[in-house]
Amino acid sequence: MLFLVIAAALFVVFAIGFLRDRRRVRNGVYLFFCLMFLVAGLLFQLAMVSELAASMILVVLVILVPITVLVLAGFLIANGITMLRREGRRVANLLSLAAGLGIIGMIVLTGVAGYFRWKPLLMFTGAVNSVLFYVSFLFVCFLLYSFVYGKFPHRTNVDFIVVLGSGLIGSRVPPLLASRLDRGREVFEAERAKGRQPLLVTSGGQGPGEDLPEARAMADYLIEKGVPADQVLVEDQSRTTEQNLRFSKAIMAQLKPDFRCLVVTNNFHVMRAARTARAEKVNGQVIGSPTARYYWPSATIREFVAIFLSHKVINGVICLLLILGGIQNTEAVTL
Repeated sequence: MLFLVIAAALFVVFAIGFLRDRRRVRNGVYLFFCLMFLVAGLLFQLAMVSELAASMILVVLVILVPITVLVLAGFLIANGITMLRREGRRVANLLSLAAGLGIIGMIVLTGVAGYFRWKPLLMFTGAVNSVLFYVSFLFVCFLLYSFVYGKFPHRTNVDFIVVLGSGLIGSRVPPLLASRLDRGREVFEAERAKGRQPLLVTSGGQGPGEDLPEARAMADYLIEKGVPADQVLVEDQSRTTEQNLRFSKAIMAQLKPDFRCLVVTNNFHVMRAARTARAEKVNGQVIGSPTARYYWPSATIREFVAIFLSHKVINGVICLLLILGGIQNTEAVTL
């Protein structure tokens, strides 16, 4: 019963945080622990009825952990190969392959260290595995809350719909960006059908290899799809997500100081864009558009890394403490 009470308390904390500002990534940590205590509580309740059934479920859950890790590693390696074939050999496209090979490498290295009992290697694997456990925990929280945030319906009675740029091929809108624009147009048309008059804002400056600013090509794309030209505003100076939102906010605030908006990006980018919108004090939530399945894993890893590094001080301190703790534990075991 105690675990269920703790789960309920954590859910209240999560609900309060979610209602106050659902764009906080830390809400995912509260939700994760809530679910963990809920599962533990339910297992204890089941054990009161049938210890055998509870034990069997617990054994299955324990066995699933290493199996899931191995399956995940294989999936990431296969996905990484697909990314290289379809998207080219850029660093960003190597993330899923690197993650999969890294998992396999640490499993093998940990096994070798345990077999030979060589203290320096044991200390190294102990320290690295401690950090990997922490990073994996945060990644699971990130995935969990990204899913919840993306599926939760957001208010659509807004004044503006901001579509974030993601790069052009010359002057052509590629599929990734077209997905964002189509999602933005879909919301725009749904709002117009309800008698509302939101404006679309395309946001993106001109980058290397682009023949014109992204926002201009994005606006042309929307107009070709039937959006009235006078309903599209262009923000064509930004180069980053932070600038996208900051410069778009200035345009919206000039037309309506108390504006509300929806920001449209791809589904893998939703959580980081929401966090950035909060940091830039943009009054709006973020919705996602579909992304090709093969592209999603690497893109999601990239988004998580960006959020992880944005808290470099606290995460750096925690990782350092975990490294020291892992080394000390290894020394205690090998004495």
